[in-house]
Amino acid sequence: MTDHPLPLLNLSDFTAGGERCRAFLHALRAASRDVGFFYLTGHGIPGDLQEAVMETARSFFALPDQAKEEVRMVNSPHFRGYTRIGGELTRGQADWREQFDVMREAQVVRCHYGEAPWLRLYGPNQWPSALPRMRELVLDWQDRLTGVTLTLLRAFALALEQDAGVFDESVGEVPFQHLKLIRYPGRDTTLSDQGVGEHKDSGYLTLVLQDDTPGLEVLTDRGWVLATPVPGSFVVNIGELLELASNGYLKATLHRVVTPPAGVTRYSSAFFMGARLDADVPLLDLPGYLAREAKGPSSDPLNPLFHQVGRNVLKGRLRSHVDVANAHYGELEPL
Repeated sequence: MTDHPLPLLNLSDFTAGGERCRAFLHALRAASRDVGFFYLTGHGIPGDLQEAVMETARSFFALPDQAKEEVRMVNSPHFRGYTRIGGELTRGQADWREQFDVMREAQVVRCHYGEAPWLRLYGPNQWPSALPRMRELVLDWQDRLTGVTLTLLRAFALALEQDAGVFDESVGEVPFQHLKLIRYPGRDTTLSDQGVGEHKDSGYLTLVLQDDTPGLEVLTDRGWVLATPVPGSFVVNIGELLELASNGYLKATLHRVVTPPAGVTRYSSAFFMGARLDADVPLLDLPGYLAREAKGPSSDPLNPLFHQVGRNVLKGRLRSHVDVANAHYGELEPL
């Protein structure tokens, strides 16, 4: 037992094999079934790299507005770059945060609106000229988090008594990733308590690095629980793709971020691991005793889920960043 509000798992137990691995898989399945969130330690990412990423976030958001505006997301049809405070929406309401979005560096895919428009999400990132070392650091961070999430996906496969590589085809050699560096200004700057409105994440897995300021809240059967920061750990949560793949056995959980107190600024890094944009979500053949507990994926008529990965991702981007949608996707029929 621990005093932590969420389960705490050590990834090195999985890679150790033997009884430690079996205990980890049991704990992973329970945490993901009952809560959908957990802390992760033993992930192998050095503390000095974690601090370097947070310091880079602080440096970026401290830049003059003009320097940040040079890399505004509205300039990018690929939804990459800087978003002002209030510029992203969750369920139609403005989130009181500013952020910098990065995905895997990629070549632009030319396509017509009638043929997989989500492939337009592939493309280059934008980088601020004022921070020349930012690109190398952030892409290294992204690569390392990709490694952690791929290891976790194999662990989930085994925990559900599947082949370890059951997700490999949908993820592919170049999985779709999305990274955010985020700044939440304090309560004295706004009348809104919504740092981020309540929502579920759409991919396979999310890894969040928090600074020492609380703010992330998770909806459990006990109500909203504050995921207080645990130094050196990541907060991991199940995305809707895993819920779909497991027919609702695994749980994508509602969560939100509340605005920090007056005079306090909160920083975080959120990494979202998805599948290939041209993939369909696999439906796992669970053993009987697990299948009997699978209740089917949750349904939200305001936010329907599709087994077609790219359609899900683009739908979310268009709804969250209306300025980018208007600037670059005006001719697209609603998804």
